[in-house]
Amino acid sequence: MTTTGDDAEAEALLARLTALRAGDLPVHGGRTMAYVYDAGLTGLEELADAASAAFAGVNGLDMTAFPSVVELENDLVRRATALLGGAAGTFTSGGTESCLLAVLTARQHARRVRGITAPELVLPETAHAAFHKAAELFGLTVRSVPVDPETFRVRPADMAAALTDATALVVVSAPSYAHGVIDPVAEVAAEAARRGVLCHVDACIGGWYLGHLRRAGLGGRDAPGIPDTPQVPDFDLSVPGVTSLSVDLHKYAYTPKGASLLLFADPGLRRHGWFAHASWPGYPVVNSTLQGTKSAGPLAAAWAVTERVGAEGYTALSTRVHRAVHALADGVARIDGLRLLARPEASLLAVAATDPALDVFVVADEIRASGWYLQPQPAFGSSPANLHLTVTAAVAGEETVRLLLADLEKAVARARESGPVRVDPGIVAAAAALDPDTLGPQEVEAALALAGVGPDGRLPERAAPVLAVLQALPARLSERLLPEVVGRLYRI
Repeated sequence: MTTTGDDAEAEALLARLTALRAGDLPVHGGRTMAYVYDAGLTGLEELADAASAAFAGVNGLDMTAFPSVVELENDLVRRATALLGGAAGTFTSGGTESCLLAVLTARQHARRVRGITAPELVLPETAHAAFHKAAELFGLTVRSVPVDPETFRVRPADMAAALTDATALVVVSAPSYAHGVIDPVAEVAAEAARRGVLCHVDACIGGWYLGHLRRAGLGGRDAPGIPDTPQVPDFDLSVPGVTSLSVDLHKYAYTPKGASLLLFADPGLRRHGWFAHASWPGYPVVNSTLQGTKSAGPLAAAWAVTERVGAEGYTALSTRVHRAVHALADGVARIDGLRLLARPEASLLAVAATDPALDVFVVADEIRASGWYLQPQPAFGSSPANLHLTVTAAVAGEETVRLLLADLEKAVARARESGPVRVDPGIVAAAAALDPDTLGPQEVEAALALAGVGPDGRLPERAAPVLAVLQALPARLSERLLPEVVGRLYRI
């Protein structure tokens, strides 16, 4: 077979992409325990790729020109509301956009229906950063509520005390990303409803998993072969007072990236988040999301995957994850020097150290050298530094769980030998005295050098020293420096 010039060029381009991917974390096999979700099912990725390719050129901007778009979206929303309640929904590009739209919808509702001109957003301190981003973008004041330092759940009374006449939206998590626990949704939603306030449940990471886990009837003493766990608490749009819920399909529905849903209890509420404009000489514009033009590829891929796996398939996958989560939780508890911050209520684990001489950031570096990625989470408030594990179906095999626990135990031993990262308190004190709003180039260089970040933007091979410095600095200073770190990765 003769290779044409065009074929050779295409092969060279694909080879270049393959080479670039060599430096990335793996996205299959369950060893990257954050950012990626792998069902471990043969043929699923190929189906998604084919569906995406078939709709890649379809523009989701105008469903009257491309009616297939609204048909696919209706099917996905119908499947989601059957699982999680609600009467309407919008397909979005991901959890952040779903959260942004939930806040935007609440702001518009507060303005139009309640006459609120300076809206507020009430949320636990464990709520996802996307809600703070939404508040900054859309001009809401955040009232952040501390959580119980033992359970890491927000207390209903504390949330109720934070509500004011200007509250546009109250947010709870099912579960919170950092600790994997479910906030008291029913109690918070009831108080919000009593005060006439909208209530959003961030179930981006947990909704699809928890909904199918509930369908499996897991939890409690009547679940043979599975560790005793509480029943899945009420968390979705069937709960009185919950007015919206976000759930990502590219997490535990195992679809390709770019797929999330924002569900509403009332279709009328959804329209508050839509943008319409006819006061210009062009075509009438109606946007249901923050995007205008968008490929229908992710929508088609999500539709194909959810149709292929189906309710029975997702229930089986959730059961596998449930078993793996509790096997890992029990195994971590047996490793000297480690503890769980909370007994997992979903598919997430937060692992901290019991020994002050054991640095979990060093543990993260050590286990990454063994081919695993466990996500470091710096200390904040009552939450100590810890390692985050997102457990997917690809992790659920007994051999994978055994290997992870064995490598984690070895990483802990090596981290003990290395000792914790030491940060000079005098230098940190000097850096903490800096005003983040007035930092000049020389002060930025000095602060980044303290963290081991060079002028060329290259990060140290080991992340523990960088994380230790960022953790020691005031949050506002870290927030000022982090964009500088990322900005140096972009050379143009």
